[in-house]
Amino acid sequence: MRTTTLGAVGLAVAGALALTGCKNGNEELAPAPPSESASAGAASPSATAPSEAGSPSATTGGSEAPAGANGTAKSGQTFKIGEAAEMPFSYGNNKGGQIALTVTAIEQGDPADLEPLKLGDKVKGMIPYYIRYSVKNTGTTDLSYSSVTQIKGLLGDGTEAQRVSVIGKFEKCANESLPKGFTNGRTQTSCALALAPSAQTKVTAAEYWGNPYNYPNKGLVWK
Repeated sequence: MRTTTLGAVGLAVAGALALTGCKNGNEELAPAPPSESASAGAASPSATAPSEAGSPSATTGGSEAPAGANGTAKSGQTFKIGEAAEMPFSYGNNKGGQIALTVTAIEQGDPADLEPLKLGDKVKGMIPYYIRYSVKNTGTTDLSYSSVTQIKGLLGDGTEAQRVSVIGKFEKCANESLPKGFTNGRTQTSCALALAPSAQTKVTAAEYWGNPYNYPNKGLVWK
């Protein structure tokens, strides 16, 4: 499967099935294993209660969430938009350090923005929201080529917004790995794409659910 131009795009639906497609004229659908709960994938638009259990990174989690010592964010802590959260960070087997993560904005988009992703009726009536965030290396480890992508949107009632995972370039919401030489003091901006089920429902908050804030611990929330 080639990933020229936009590459593959995926839409998580109902927390149990992942739909992927390639922009090569032939869409392919591939089932994904059922998630442990709504937090393991995107919540269905009809979900009415916040999820309480695992996320995709739960298999690498299980470590004790920080308790807030030395300025480290506490499990379940809530921040204002624009406020930084200091946290331990690990990626793969050899990347570990410290970052400051800041959700800087939650912007409503236009349904027409989704047309290049070729998701068709799967996103009919949905409204895209762009969660803008920045990552700053506040530790002593070079985090080159790491990825900080465990950001999802929350609707006004606390349930999860639909999440879209884009492999390739999507100009409205760029999300790339940290660049080479990402050492102490370096900062990069990024974006996560979330979908509200209708124009009457808004994405009002964002949550980071990466290790060590994944299940059974609670994520960090910005609103």
